[in-house]
Amino acid sequence: MATLSLSKATPSTLMSSSSKKVIYAALAGNGLISITKFIAAFYSGSSAMLSEGIHSLVDTGNQTLLLHGLKKAQQPADEQFPFGHGKEIYFWSFVVAILIFAVGSGVSIYEGIHHILSPTAMGDPSLSFYVLGLAMLFEGAAWFFALREFTRSKGKWGFIDAVKRGKDPSMFVVLFEDSAAMLGLIVAFTGIAVAHYTGNPLYDGIASVIIGLILGGTAIWLAYETKSLLIGESANPELVNEIRQIVNNYEAVESINELLTMHMGPDFVLATMNVDFNNDISTGQLEQTIADMDRQIKQNCPRVKRVFIEAEAWSAHAAKQQRND
Repeated sequence: MATLSLSKATPSTLMSSSSKKVIYAALAGNGLISITKFIAAFYSGSSAMLSEGIHSLVDTGNQTLLLHGLKKAQQPADEQFPFGHGKEIYFWSFVVAILIFAVGSGVSIYEGIHHILSPTAMGDPSLSFYVLGLAMLFEGAAWFFALREFTRSKGKWGFIDAVKRGKDPSMFVVLFEDSAAMLGLIVAFTGIAVAHYTGNPLYDGIASVIIGLILGGTAIWLAYETKSLLIGESANPELVNEIRQIVNNYEAVESINELLTMHMGPDFVLATMNVDFNNDISTGQLEQTIADMDRQIKQNCPRVKRVFIEAEAWSAHAAKQQRND
């Protein structure tokens, strides 16, 4: 068995300009409104308003972590990390999901249950209504911007498929956060309004619990979607099939025994394959064929940055399969 690896590392950008725009828009929206929510919560005594303040504060920290992850992911490969730092964005996206669950959801549910068990009369909710209305404008603008960029980047896929197939978590993390923020604002507005007009502060506590459940559900979904990327998810089937077609087009190739891919970052795919070549080609022809494959794969599939091709005779492959069986 001969192993021939003829590939050259290529730096990856790992970050599209649209990802940065979406995160900056969300960061600006949450930063502008978080302080006003806490002020309104202080004057009204609303647990739902306090939950919204915590929600915006957590989201502001999350966007900062995503920007940090995108910056770290751009670092070039080195001796310790020969395939680069692309998975940094996956790690920090997973941290964001944990923070949403632990801080945002946990504190909101705690505050809600506390106000349900020990309800206290609310103050004047007028400021809360103004702040929530203003928050809807800012959050709505950020959500619309994130949705527009996500729609443009997803191409022909549906929304669910785009999230499952997407390899850049910064896009759907921000969209999910903004969607949860909009739902939370509606719930907070409804809870405070009902509590005020009925004179029963119990509804305010219930709204806080619902906001916490929305955040918890969002966090669990985000963690589920980023987990596979963090572990090492394969490239989309379309890309794998394109690589397979390129290799099979060479006359020197009898068959592809195995083709494996893994995302090392949103725009960095590692491809390894075990190829059965014709037995009558010379070593020089084999080396040239592998070099041509490497070059063509990278030209046709820009996301594929590293290619490893293992040449193996079919008899050796059959023997290996027989041993495994």
